[in-house]
Amino acid sequence: MNQRKKILITGAAGFLGSHLCDRFMQEGFHVIAMDNLITGRMTNIEHLMPSERFDFYRQDVSKYIHVPGDLHYILHFASPASPIDYLKIPIQTLKVGSLGVHHCLGLAKEKGARMLIASTSEVYGDPEVHPQKESYWGNVNPVGPRGVYDEAKRFQEAMTMAYHTFHGLETRIARIFNTYGPRMRLNDGRALPAFIGQALRGEDITVFGDGSQTRSFCYVDDLVEGIYRLLMSDYVQPVNLGNPDEISILDFAKEIVALTQTDQQIVFKALPADDPKQRRPDISVAREVLDWAPTIQRAEGLKRTYQYFRGLSVEELHLMEHKNFDQFIVK
Repeated sequence: MNQRKKILITGAAGFLGSHLCDRFMQEGFHVIAMDNLITGRMTNIEHLMPSERFDFYRQDVSKYIHVPGDLHYILHFASPASPIDYLKIPIQTLKVGSLGVHHCLGLAKEKGARMLIASTSEVYGDPEVHPQKESYWGNVNPVGPRGVYDEAKRFQEAMTMAYHTFHGLETRIARIFNTYGPRMRLNDGRALPAFIGQALRGEDITVFGDGSQTRSFCYVDDLVEGIYRLLMSDYVQPVNLGNPDEISILDFAKEIVALTQTDQQIVFKALPADDPKQRRPDISVAREVLDWAPTIQRAEGLKRTYQYFRGLSVEELHLMEHKNFDQFIVK
């Protein structure tokens, strides 16, 4: 049956999107991949290009989207996902979470397809409730530097639910917490790739603030399994997908130093504005509805991720460190 199913994945050349392409190819789907390559990289999906069940379109879904023929599922994962990215391209970040999701929902309505959106734990902002449950409405600064990402995702959820209630569209909402693994960009500004990149270059490890802020890191294979189960479920309300194993950023930096067996010092810099002080998912809904929970421990996930980066060539590492956004800037 799956061999006859077609799925559109936006943001397909990105970190999460490319892993989802792999999973749905393995499940026998025909995968239609879209990406405008602002933050995605073709090297993430080039191994899939020879397959007759894989099509790639370089396309900005914020401007226009069209897929000929039947379409059964849509995964909307197109969006800058790290502070460095969305602070450089704030307008595109807002557009892909508003115009982009609107276009995808319109396509889903036209095709009678089921659609899942990639929301984020950032909808909770700097949370006053810990751990974060789906029933918590969040504490977001709409005009702060992170607002372009946080509010784009919150709008995306509202638009998706409106299509579900008004048009009867089959929709799913995944609130994704910090995810890591192979194919992350070393310069994307998030803690794990930043720490590993600094270790590989022999630089000091930079921790913002005093390092007491916490995060909960989920390995990408676990997250992909959760996405798959949510898409195939009948549950329409938002679902937290993440690993509740919480750790402080300072302790996490120490783990990276131990993993990489480097002698770098840990240095401290000022905490960015609106940086969440704590982040931990309550995954009770995912456990109950999807029978899902992470299975890969952080030590194993970090080992796999570090091995991936160590196996890259100097040229590939250099490519990950330099990205020219100039041609995409909209004023």
